[in-house]
Order: sequence, then C-alpha cells, then structure tokens
Amino acid sequence: NRFAIFVACATFFLIIAGALVTSNDAGLATPDWPLSNGQVFPKMVGNLFWEHGHRMVATTVGMLTIVLMIYILRKENRSWVRKLGVFALLAVIAQGLLGGLTVKLMLPLAVSAAHATLAQLFFCTTVSLAVFTSRSWIEARPIEEEKGTLPLRYLCTAALVTIFLQLIIGATLRHSATWDRQLPTELVLTHIGGALAVTIALGSATLTVLRRHKDEKFLTRPALIALLLLVVQLSLGIAAYVTRLASPNDPQPLNPMISITVAHVACG
Repeated sequence: NRFAIFVACATFFLIIAGALVTSNDAGLATPDWPLSNGQVFPKMVGNLFWEHGHRMVATTVGMLTIVLMIYILRKENRSWVRKLGVFALLAVIAQGLLGGLTVKLMLPLAVSAAHATLAQLFFCTTVSLAVFTSRSWIEARPIEEEKGTLPLRYLCTAALVTIFLQLIIGATLRHSATWDRQLPTELVLTHIGGALAVTIALGSATLTVLRRHKDEKFLTRPALIALLLLVVQLSLGIAAYVTRLASPNDPQPLNPMISITVAHVACG
C-alpha cells in the first residue's frame, strides 16, 4: 500500500511535468524520440529542460509501475486487484508510445489529446490501487442504503463519467491552439458546459453522501475533498481562461499563464 501511494504521488508529479511541457510550448524541443538530440542525457537548456525532463520522469514512473505490478502479483490474492495492476502497466506502456507519437507526428491534436487523457486515466488507476490496498478499504464493512432511494453508486458513477468526459474536452481544448493563438470558441463553450455538468453531477453525489452517510468518515472525507477540489478547479478554470486570453500578445509563454494552466491541469 505504501509503495502504491508512492507510485501515485510520482504519477501526479509526472502529470505536472507533462503540463509544463505543453504550457511552455516545449513539445517539439527535440525532433527525435526516445533519445533527445541523439543523446540519452543531453544538455538541459531552454525548452529541452521541460521536454527531456518530462521524459526522464516518465521513464522513472514506468519502472516504478513495473515494480508495483510485480509486487501486486506476488503479494495480492484478489484477482481483480491483480488485473488492475496489469492494466496499470499496459496503460503506462501505451502512454509512453503515445508520447513518442506526439513527437514523431509533430503534435497532432488527436494524439496529443489522447496522451493527455490517458495520463489522467493512468493516474486514477494508481490512486485506485493505493485505495484498494489500504487497510481502511480491506476492513470496510458493507453500508446499507435506504430503500426507495436512488443508489449512491449510480450518482457516483454518473459523476465519474461526467468528469472523465470533461477531461477529454479539456485535453482537446488545451492542445487545440498554441500559446500564440486564440482558443477555438466552440471548444471553450463546450468546456464551460462540461464544467456546469460536472458541478451538477459531482455536487449531487457528494451532497447525497453527506446527507445519507454523515457518520461514515470513509465516505464523507473524500466527499468533502471532492467539493473543495471542485471549487478550486472552477476558480482555476476562470483564471486560466483570463490569462490565456492575453497570451497571443505576449512574446513567449509567461509565468502567470503557465502556472495557472498547469495548476488547472493538476487539479483536474
């Protein structure tokens, strides 16, 4: 469980590293892959610092995921957790290949958006493994729900699907225009609509948890965290859009736009 938590934290750091590549417009800092300018350890100058740094972090996370899968297969008896461990390894391999394709194909929108979306999915997988191997999950007792009410798992599933669709829209929007161009209006409006849908779906799920199971800290704590993250994410989204509006007039990606958009990706 502790090692799974470590891998999840490393993956979160990897998402931040990847977001920094996009925000600094460093995706094509080197034209080759997996080497950078034909070297394993090139001089980390300019945008190559972000691009090759991202590759080094990704390689580290890949090796950690291999160790985690072996650890799970050796120690874990639940077959579905073992399968999830194998899926995590397959996902990180696919993620690495998509990262290579983004460079080889000169940052096509579909591949870049898929790369960003799979990154979030892989992170969710590592977090799930950390939760499923925890003592609190293993020792948790079944919770009875009131008859005649909409099952909580349906509300949570709806929130999950809505958030994942919003992640796809956000990844597509983020990679649809570089910092020196205006974002497509249609995608911006779609993303705003997605934010409204997430607010309704996640708000309904979390408030239902707090109302029905107020004494179950195992449920109320993540519900409160989800509500807090929702408020922070909406605020970051507005700030990211405002700073992004001015970026085409800037001589290069500036720190306010970079820091806020990266925070928006990380919170997402």
